[in-house]
Order: sequence, then structure tokens, then C-alpha cells
Amino acid sequence: MEPHVPAKRTENQLLAALSDAECERLRPHLETVDMPLGEVVYESGRTLDYVYFPVDSIVSLLYVLENGASAEIAVVGKDGVVGISIFMGGESTPSRAVVQSAGRALRLPARVMKQEFTRGGSMQHLMLRYTQALITQMAQTAVCNRHHSLEQQLCRWLLLSIDRLPSSEITMTQELIANMLGVRREGVTEAAGKLQKAGVISYRRGHIKVLDRKQLEHMSCECYEVVRRETSRLFPARAAH
Repeated sequence: MEPHVPAKRTENQLLAALSDAECERLRPHLETVDMPLGEVVYESGRTLDYVYFPVDSIVSLLYVLENGASAEIAVVGKDGVVGISIFMGGESTPSRAVVQSAGRALRLPARVMKQEFTRGGSMQHLMLRYTQALITQMAQTAVCNRHHSLEQQLCRWLLLSIDRLPSSEITMTQELIANMLGVRREGVTEAAGKLQKAGVISYRRGHIKVLDRKQLEHMSCECYEVVRRETSRLFPARAAH
């Protein structure tokens, strides 16, 4: 990942919530990096050297099986941070992190992250609350994948994605969506076709645009609302905006 157009820390909601003193300590160590589509941020079992605070990109956390099959367990965007195992004490994780939507992120060395977390203060409290929100998203994704239709799963996935993007348009092929959801591409084609026919989305050449968010929420299962509500409870300042 190459250095890109500098990003402001306020473009990531976790960094924006830090105290001025914490921001001053982090400023010399934060580096803006490009996050191209499909880039592997970290691999399963590898020790993490950095944490990433997405700005206008989205990173998918995937679990990959021995046969190569994969399924998304969570998405991280401007709302959070990629690499929680660094400050939670694990140093590595069995999941893989892949850029789902291209953009930028602010990168922080692992040693600096650990130092700041150990120091306590708002950084530690924010990271722990974010970890709880991420666990909720992972748990709800597992339930959703087991009990709800592919169409409902796609609606949930689209809502979680556009919540973390500056616009209601996603650049993503149906094959990649199928890999994220852990299903066959034909199933995604059928589900996306139903949403397009209903006027909820438009889809062409790898570009998905949400046209009717209210209807998309209506067609989704309760899983999206559970995640949204828990995030709002843990970060009330965000919900107020």
C-alpha cells in the first residue's frame, strides 16, 4: 500500500472522538495509505504490524476454510479500526482482512497502538466499546447466514456497506459479493435481480447504487437493525448526527 492523498484523522470516527492530547501523541505516527480494491490488509495467523483506521474505504473481515471457501464475518469502515487483536493481546487472528471498497486509511504502527491503549484514557475506552460493537456484528452475521434468506442477507450487507461509505454506490462484482456472503454467484444474481426489479437498487458493470434505502431496510431482516442499534447505544454521539 503506497502513501496517498493525506487524510484528516477526523475522517475516521474513532480517531475523531479522541482527546486533543491523544491526537497530538498519535499525529507523528499516523500515515495515510491507499487501500486498493482486493488488497489483503492482513492474512490469517500473521502477526500484525499496523492497525488501520479506514477513511473512505471498507475492509471485510473474512474467515477462509482449508478448501479456499470464504465468508465475511464483519465489515469495517470509517466507523472503526482493522487489527483489534493488536490491543486485545492476541497479536494475530484466524481471519483475513481484504479491502472491499477502495479508498484510504490512516495507518498506525502496532507498537504505538499498544502503548496508547495501555496508557488508558479515551483511546482504551473507545477501542473496547468498538470491539463490543464488532462482536455484535460478527454474532449477528452468523445468525443471519444460518436463518435468513439470501435476499435478506444481501440487504443487510448493502446497508452495512453504505453506512460506511460517503455515497450510496458500491463498486463490487457479483462474484465478490458471493465470496463475501459464502454463497453461489447464481444466488447473488437472482437476489440482486429481485432488488433491482423492485426499484431498490440499480446494478450494472460492477456498480451497485441504492435507490430506495427505506425499502431496502424494510426488505432486510432484523439483523441490520440489531447491529445499528447496538452501535448507536455504544456511540451515542454518532447517532445524534
